[in-house]
Amino acid sequence: MAMSDHERAPQILVAGCGKLGGEIATSLLATGDVYGLRRNPDRVPSRVKGIGADLTQPDTLSGKLPDHLDVVIYCLTPSSYDEQGYHQAYVTGLENLLSAIGNRPLKHLIFISSTSVFAQDDDSWVNESSSAAPDRFTGQQILQGEQTALNSGQPATVIRFSGIYGPSRQRFLEEVLEGRMNPQTPAPFSNRIHETDAANAVAWLAQKALSGHPPEPLYIASDCEPVRLDEVVNWVREQIPCKAPVEGARKGGRAGSKRCSNQKLLESGFTFRYPDFRKGYLEMIRQL
Repeated sequence: MAMSDHERAPQILVAGCGKLGGEIATSLLATGDVYGLRRNPDRVPSRVKGIGADLTQPDTLSGKLPDHLDVVIYCLTPSSYDEQGYHQAYVTGLENLLSAIGNRPLKHLIFISSTSVFAQDDDSWVNESSSAAPDRFTGQQILQGEQTALNSGQPATVIRFSGIYGPSRQRFLEEVLEGRMNPQTPAPFSNRIHETDAANAVAWLAQKALSGHPPEPLYIASDCEPVRLDEVVNWVREQIPCKAPVEGARKGGRAGSKRCSNQKLLESGFTFRYPDFRKGYLEMIRQL
């Protein structure tokens, strides 16, 4: 993998080394020295170097960061799901981390974002040039975090993920199996990405930056087939016996109805292991 001019391993920090951050950190272990920052550093994955700090409390960062960093991946999730929680996670935490890094130049800063910044609800395709005008505080705070990253003075990339699913994120599949998910027909379009592809996409772009091929400022990370939610549910029901829908079963998510294009990510050379929901969910169903 890429080495620096000084023949030392690249220094990579994953700030917010929780579920997704931990998967990203693990996927980068072969690339360099990987540090995982979280409140409880004992909970970072094996072989990742734990840093114990709370990014919303800047004094906890004092003296904790490595002297040199090449790539920083910012992957925080809110500790509370209100507006203040989102602001703390996506804006305040990043500002505090950038202050701690100071004027040390990075090769790249990667900010983990969400397709919830898109408010489109008309089945239209969205790509990196589509308008992002979120109508909920969640998307608004995430969008403010994106701008903080892009205006940081460091080379930066924003990755907007659609809904992440996989073996450690089985809620949707469990709801279908238990009859707690019963969308109307036709249901809104849904977009998703398998957790393995999500982590690998971040690693791929980080490796491009380390090899002197900086990624673009913005990517949508979603699989190759946006699909109406009722089609996914009906397909699952065809693969495995499911309970009949219960009274009050959920109709679906709150994400509007849009189709996320991953064309730019594909053009970067990234290859999906799970290009559509069938490949990902079939593997999960077989492991039940």
